[in-house]
Amino acid sequence: MSDKIQIVDRGRGPQLSTSRITVQDLVPYFQEGVSGAEIIRWIPTLSAEEIAIVHAYYREHQAELDEQDRRIRIRSAQAKNPPEVEEILRRGGERMAALKEEFANKKNHAERIGDHASG
Repeated sequence: MSDKIQIVDRGRGPQLSTSRITVQDLVPYFQEGVSGAEIIRWIPTLSAEEIAIVHAYYREHQAELDEQDRRIRIRSAQAKNPPEVEEILRRGGERMAALKEEFANKKNHAERIGDHASG
């Protein structure tokens, strides 16, 4: 195996020839303008040269990679919060608001009764 760092596709999408880090793993960092040093802080197995090669690849294919990242984020959000869960949470929020209102009404009523009893 050559020590030359390249972008290859081993079936998981474009990735470094020197590791299992994919280009898509680094796209959010590039979108946020994170420095190479900061990326290394979070992924210490990467070298500055590897990051530079992935960053160059990202710049060449930015529109495609950004769109792919957007779709990944949507799928991830949907998996974490399927529509039925969102409906349950919405109804739970409505129920919580109704309970708070009921409690406040009872508290106000109790305070009014207390004012009449002490007055």
